[in-house]
Amino acid sequence: MCLKFVVLALAALLLRANCEVAVDRVGGSGFVRTKGIRFVANGKPLYLNGFNAYWMMYMASDPSTRDKVTSALQEATKNGMNIARTWAFSDGVYRALQTSPGVYDEDVFKGLDFVISEAGKSGLYLILSLVNNWKDFGGKSQYVQWARKSGQSLSNDEEFFTNSVTKGYYKNHIKAVLTRMNTITGVAYKDDPTIFAWELMNEPQCRSNPSGKTLQDWVSEMAAYVKSIDSNHMLEVGLEGFYGQSVPGKQQINPGGLLVGTDFISNNRVPQVDFATIHMYPESWLPSASEGDQAAFVDKWVQAHIQDSNTILNKPIILDEFGKSSKSSGYSLEKRDSYFGRLYDAIYTSASNQGSCAGGLFWQLFAQGMDNFSDGYEVILELSPSTASIIAQQSRKMSSLT
Repeated sequence: MCLKFVVLALAALLLRANCEVAVDRVGGSGFVRTKGIRFVANGKPLYLNGFNAYWMMYMASDPSTRDKVTSALQEATKNGMNIARTWAFSDGVYRALQTSPGVYDEDVFKGLDFVISEAGKSGLYLILSLVNNWKDFGGKSQYVQWARKSGQSLSNDEEFFTNSVTKGYYKNHIKAVLTRMNTITGVAYKDDPTIFAWELMNEPQCRSNPSGKTLQDWVSEMAAYVKSIDSNHMLEVGLEGFYGQSVPGKQQINPGGLLVGTDFISNNRVPQVDFATIHMYPESWLPSASEGDQAAFVDKWVQAHIQDSNTILNKPIILDEFGKSSKSSGYSLEKRDSYFGRLYDAIYTSASNQGSCAGGLFWQLFAQGMDNFSDGYEVILELSPSTASIIAQQSRKMSSLT
């Protein structure tokens, strides 16, 4: 009897140890909230380590490739990750979700149902983005084309943010996605705690109005609209982190002092926006800079935004996209691993000191057999054991904070 007790006790300890490899997963019935500069789930702080995988709805909409989604999620959880970011849009393109304004392909929507269902089974949260700034998968350009076909006279794609017709189309898409009843789980998206947050747009920019007023008005209007339908979930804008002119001197932190029509401070101060995000692509933003100067920029970019989230916004922040492309000059696997480690250290340092940075999501995770999707940034965990080890170590470190 005593021996049996010891065996059971050891089994319990081993089970607990195995569970603690991962950061906290979807559990309980509550939605994630913010409390000051922290995320809270089921009454305790939540820290994140995860990935981007824009392709999941696309692959899940075809039964012959659906297993790629399941495989990627399984590999992610094996390495302790607890959050993914993906697209809840595909507008007017091949295998589109929204084939024309307000018209949806049910097979593709069922693909998104599958992604959400599988994420829930795997214990992963999802950030779902609602439209693209870029032309990939349609984006704001497709909305402008649709409006022109309806008789609107629009001179450029950035009128997406101001035209009443394009704004109406976008609001209709918001409503269609948020109120969608998942055909697998039977739960409406707006009622599903697997969804961590909605994202208004992937990397919004409005360079035709560098003052930032156009985008500020759009963010305010759309954030309020999202929350009018869904008060359960958090919301973020989808920003890369470019500063505007609302706080003097901040513009100089931007690569080359560039203004793109966003304002990291004022956009994230919108009351319905729950947390901030940044992206970083120093090779693209500072192509002529040395590796050392690019690394110094990344360090400054990360620390400036964490500090502003701590002291000005009083909201959490996530490093929403970062990666190292195999197509960049001088690339090596060791450089990618070092880059990931450098950013993971910055995240952990902030989180462990009660700061605002609660996690990071690298760009991007692939399953095996997706070579035709390659953009140079893909990480295939089974084929990259050194990178997988660094990711898993970060999962353990973030988990230790709860």
